[in-house]
Amino acid sequence: MLGMVTTGHPHSSRIRHRSRRRRPFLVVLVATTSAILVAVAVVVALALRPPGPRPLFQLPVACGETWQLGTYPGHDDYDVDLFPTEGEAWGRPVLASYAGRVTVAGINGSLGGRTPENPDGPRGRGGGYWVKIDHGGRWETQYLHLLEEPLVRVGQRVARGEQIGRVGSTGNSGAPHLHYEQRRGWQKVETYFDGAPSGITHDDAEYTVTRTSQNCPSGS
Repeated sequence: MLGMVTTGHPHSSRIRHRSRRRRPFLVVLVATTSAILVAVAVVVALALRPPGPRPLFQLPVACGETWQLGTYPGHDDYDVDLFPTEGEAWGRPVLASYAGRVTVAGINGSLGGRTPENPDGPRGRGGGYWVKIDHGGRWETQYLHLLEEPLVRVGQRVARGEQIGRVGSTGNSGAPHLHYEQRRGWQKVETYFDGAPSGITHDDAEYTVTRTSQNCPSGS
């Protein structure tokens, strides 16, 4: 009888010991799950908050230059293609429309082979070299078809008027130009420059307008 009694105690002790060892794992699991839920809740809350006031965006080109803004059927509503009214488009400076933080600086799709030396080379796909800038308040701008790797990097803070790249024809582009977008939240909206609407709204027909850049150094 004594043998039977003593063999039962170590067994029950091992059970209790294993049960105690599970607790740290459960604590970690609960803590990790709670942290994930909190993070998701924060992201959802930020996404649902209303956008802030529209920043005073400027044309993404040099101060005083006049550019043609255009669109065409299939281009998508509010997308803007910019071409200089004077001089060569290749290599012209592309400037930040407003201060913000760079969230994308790389390749969208594929580059293709159109260069100043070979302007009729093969097209690529998508936007080619591109940059996206977060301006706060759920506002952002996008700059596509740049000539070469962007001059900025992800996470970098840029000032309004700071050069972020050069005009090119990478990606799905038929000629050197800058494809430009303004977004509020996840939605594209009509571009405004210096507080005035650009006039590029729908892509039902091909049309153009001209605007002169006020993206000038402070105080000028």
